[in-house]
Amino acid sequence: MGSMPTRVDGELFQAAQMAARTQSRSAAQQIDHWARIGRELEASPRVTNQAVQLVLSGQGSYDALSEESQAVVRADWEERIAANLAALDLAAELRAEGDPWTEATADGTSVVRTPRPDSA
Repeated sequence: MGSMPTRVDGELFQAAQMAARTQSRSAAQQIDHWARIGRELEASPRVTNQAVQLVLSGQGSYDALSEESQAVVRADWEERIAANLAALDLAAELRAEGDPWTEATADGTSVVRTPRPDSA
């Protein structure tokens, strides 16, 4: 099967570019390599998917997992954290509550933002 286009997170692509330089690969080849490792890791008999799912649901102990299973859990956590961060819009939340907030500009100056009554 040939290549198929896909979208990749910018941060992941940058990490792949950096890693690829030391491995004589392109960024796309590095991402493919990482995907294959992940696939094999999840399929490994040393990774117990049931134990991983228990940890991810808060019902199991991370420390009781094998190193391989811990790697799978960490990858999942990283994906969840990135998704949660991407979904955050604290300014909109504060605006909706009518609360002021302080932001730093590109040059480091503090600016107090006050929600306008018509923007709530």
